[in-house]
Amino acid sequence: MNQRAVMTQLTYKINPMPEPIAADKLERLAKLETATLGHFYHFGFVSPAISPVLPSKTVVGTVCTLAIPGLDSTLLHHCLAQMGPGYFLAVDRLGDRKYACWGGGVTRMAASMKIAGGCVDGPHTDTAEIREQDFPMWSRGASPVTTRLYNTGGGFNIPVSVGGAAVLPGYAVLADECGVLFIAPEDLDTVLEAGETKTASGLKNEARVSAGERLGDLSGATRMIEDTLAT
Repeated sequence: MNQRAVMTQLTYKINPMPEPIAADKLERLAKLETATLGHFYHFGFVSPAISPVLPSKTVVGTVCTLAIPGLDSTLLHHCLAQMGPGYFLAVDRLGDRKYACWGGGVTRMAASMKIAGGCVDGPHTDTAEIREQDFPMWSRGASPVTTRLYNTGGGFNIPVSVGGAAVLPGYAVLADECGVLFIAPEDLDTVLEAGETKTASGLKNEARVSAGERLGDLSGATRMIEDTLAT
C-alpha cells in the first residue's frame, strides 16, 4: 500500500452508531442530579471548566463521540446527519481551546435532528442562536474565532477524552447545571440504584434540617469532632 493510501485511511475514522441506552433507564437517570451521583461515583465527570451555555437544562441520552482537530469542523457538519433523537454528541477538540466548532448553524442542524444535546471540550460561538433554539449545550465558554471546512480529518464514534473524562460511544450521559457525567453501560444499573437511594436519603435529611435538626448531628461530623477532642 502506498503512502497516500495509508494517509487516506487515517484521515477519517467513522464507526457505526452505538446501540441506544434503554428508555426506562434514561427515564430513571433524568430524575437524578450529577451532584448527587458525585457523592459516590468517581468516573466520567468532565472538568468544571465545561459548563452549560443555557441555564436550567437537564439532559440524558446515549453518547456519540467526535474528535476533530483545531481549525477543522468538516466531520462535525457531516456526522450530525447520522444522529437522531435520544443521542448526545460529545466533542473532543484534541487540545484546542481557541476555535469554536459549534455555533448557530450546527445548533440549528442538531435541533432539527432532535439531538438531545451536545458537549464540546472547547468554546462555542453564536450564544444568542443557541439560546434562540433553546438547545442544551455545554462548552468551555464563548469564542468569536470559528473553525472552517478544511477536510483535514477526524473520528466519529471512537474513544475520546472530554474534559478529562474518557468517553466511548454508547455511554449514557447526564448533563445538568452542575456539570456533565458520562456513565459506562456496565455501571449504569448500579449507579441508578445508588443514586435513587442517595436521593431518597437526601430528601429525608433536608426535611429533618428544615424541622430544626443540626446538619452536624445528621452527618456524623459533630460526633467525629467531639470524639477527636476527647482523646
